[in-house]
Amino acid sequence: MLEDREWTKTEGARPEGIRALADAAPEPLPKAYLQLLADTNGGEGPLPVQPLWLVLYPAEEVAQIARDATFEEFFPGLFVIGGNGGGEAIAIDFRGSHPSPIVAFDMTNSDIEESVRPLAASFEALLDMVGRDTA
Repeated sequence: MLEDREWTKTEGARPEGIRALADAAPEPLPKAYLQLLADTNGGEGPLPVQPLWLVLYPAEEVAQIARDATFEEFFPGLFVIGGNGGGEAIAIDFRGSHPSPIVAFDMTNSDIEESVRPLAASFEALLDMVGRDTA
């Protein structure tokens, strides 16, 4: 899926891990996201836009974050799927439009309006950027 791109791949998620993730999600997850997890259950690589790096969390970790409602108090409607490895989370934004956009937010700034910024119009658009360090 990310062939010929800079991406540190891991072994794909087991089907039961993907099912647990889908069950923990508040809305249906993008098919491209689930397909990526089946191919590489986590991994990391550059992005051509801020926050410049994507650390994709494994399906089991994302499911646990969702079940624990780790970000729900300050960042409701944001389904965290990864980070940048340096204090920013990357999430699917389930607060409005469909397909759901991908956003990044500063985990240390609890002001959702100030902290959240758009990253990609959809998960598919994010995939187009992953593994590229220039736009």
